[in-house]
Amino acid sequence: MTRANYLFTSESVSEGHPDKVCDRISDEVVDAFFRAGAAEGLDPWGIRAACETLATTNRVVIAGEYRGPASVDEAVITDLTRKAIRDIGYEQDGFHWENAQVEVLLHGQSADIAQGVDAAGNKDEGAGDQGIMFGYACRETPELMPAPIFYAHKILRDLSTARKSGQGPAAALGPDAKSQVTVKYEGGKPVGVTQIVLSTQHLDPNLSSEDVREIVEPFIRNALPEGWISKETVWHVNPTGKFVIGGPDGDCGLTGRKIIVDTYGGAAPHGGGAFSGKDPTKVDRSAAYAARYLAKNVVEAGLADRCTIQLSYAIGVAKPLSIYADLTGGQVDPAKLENTLMEIMDLSPRGIRSHLDLNKPIYARTSAYGHFGRSPDEEGGFSWERTDLAAELRSALS
Repeated sequence: MTRANYLFTSESVSEGHPDKVCDRISDEVVDAFFRAGAAEGLDPWGIRAACETLATTNRVVIAGEYRGPASVDEAVITDLTRKAIRDIGYEQDGFHWENAQVEVLLHGQSADIAQGVDAAGNKDEGAGDQGIMFGYACRETPELMPAPIFYAHKILRDLSTARKSGQGPAAALGPDAKSQVTVKYEGGKPVGVTQIVLSTQHLDPNLSSEDVREIVEPFIRNALPEGWISKETVWHVNPTGKFVIGGPDGDCGLTGRKIIVDTYGGAAPHGGGAFSGKDPTKVDRSAAYAARYLAKNVVEAGLADRCTIQLSYAIGVAKPLSIYADLTGGQVDPAKLENTLMEIMDLSPRGIRSHLDLNKPIYARTSAYGHFGRSPDEEGGFSWERTDLAAELRSALS
């Protein structure tokens, strides 16, 4: 039985969090292969990348597999790594864009994997791995995202924009930050926040938690809907006290360790695979995007208040093994919806890449503040947030 009144919490982390630094670098590498490939006239369907990054005190290690333009060499990857770190804002003794040692250990993709993924003869392109992927959408925000994760992201994104402007009190903050929002639900709808957690790095070691709260509170209040913060809302701003040592100098970072932050904040299932550093033949990424795309269009079409889509794949196999739809607040037969979704969208890896136009350098922008609930952009980024299937779904199932 679905509960109507409850509390639910989600967290987010900023682009300067150690794991997010690694996600950004890994996705910059993927983008570099697509960008250079296009400039050199290479077939984008043949580009492959699986890039993992580790970051610690003034050291970055990049490892993985690729198939793409030879021009994306160690020097290019080192340069884009430094530019990413500088853009995030790290110019500290323990982690500095100019001084950090960068080690690049990328090598060619396994031939055993390639033979399963590549199209050949009568064989269509297969999935890059086995796995299950989930997509989710709900009516809690205009972006059809769960409210806790959406607002946890918004708080940090707004603070980052202010920090990077170099003006105002937010300029005193550092790149590393985490947020957490506990949302109160009544009648199944979000109505307020009971707890707010914000931990942010600050450059002045003399700032107290009270000083930091004075800086961040206006941004938090502006990010949340009017009336959601009350006298009963409990605040936890830098609850440990001083937070000067941050980023990879304070805590080792790895690609792919923030998969719940990247998706729905725990409000929906997760298949377990990370996104960043992977080209779109890897269904961990592309099929999760497709599942979100389908779920969002189902809700946009008015067929459900909440929709969860599961897709499953086997390595080297083109077609999904299964599709599952779970609906709340709709009158549509889920089995009929599943069949309809398979009919209106080719959910093979090649079909997904084609439908969502994923063979592009659009991935670095996804590496912080969530892969979902964003606006499609002119360069093709966040194409999975479009709602262009809603009318067709409504016509087929209403």
